[in-house]
Amino acid sequence: MVASAPVAFLFDADNTLLDNDRVVQRWVASIDERLGPGAGRHYRLAYEAVRTECDYADYLGAVQRAWVDDARDPRWLGVADFLLDLPFEQYVFPGALEALHRARALGPTWIVSDGDSVFQPRKLRRAGLWEAVRGNVMIFVHKEQALEEIERRCPAGRYVMVDDKLRILDAMKRDWGERLVTVFVEQGHYAEDAQERVGRRPADRTIRTIGAFPSLAGTLR
Repeated sequence: MVASAPVAFLFDADNTLLDNDRVVQRWVASIDERLGPGAGRHYRLAYEAVRTECDYADYLGAVQRAWVDDARDPRWLGVADFLLDLPFEQYVFPGALEALHRARALGPTWIVSDGDSVFQPRKLRRAGLWEAVRGNVMIFVHKEQALEEIERRCPAGRYVMVDDKLRILDAMKRDWGERLVTVFVEQGHYAEDAQERVGRRPADRTIRTIGAFPSLAGTLR
């Protein structure tokens, strides 16, 4: 049985440690380059349809949907390879690895990410983030609905959650209360969307970039 720690640090991945907005922009541009103008938009529509059905981001599933919808145009068959082989280490935010290393010096540190079971782990490995937390990675469809499993895998008296989505921080705070310190990282399109803040309680701490976390970390224990 895993011993309980005084405090554990939990980090979101997309747009918290990794610039996923820039990944998607490069990805969609590459589809236009390979298949012609408009193909990227076609992929976006397929992606939104799959996301609505599955309730999570399934980038590879959207490729299959776009391929089927496009009369199984064989040019789509190589598209997924480009995404899987992207040099994700180039999209890690400045200071992200330092943030993880600093947290690890203070307590158990995990990446707790939403996503699928194939592409998301590959992305984290290729980005170097998996190794940075020594394989302490949990992936869920909705992590804010998996708090019991998080506690079971990473038992702690208190938690620090670092995320770019105020909605998720608010939901976790409602369940864990004062056991949780929430850190809102104002990066990415969710953090910049004013509507995402409506009706949400402010985070306990707010930082502009993940690079500011190491100087804050010591005050969170």
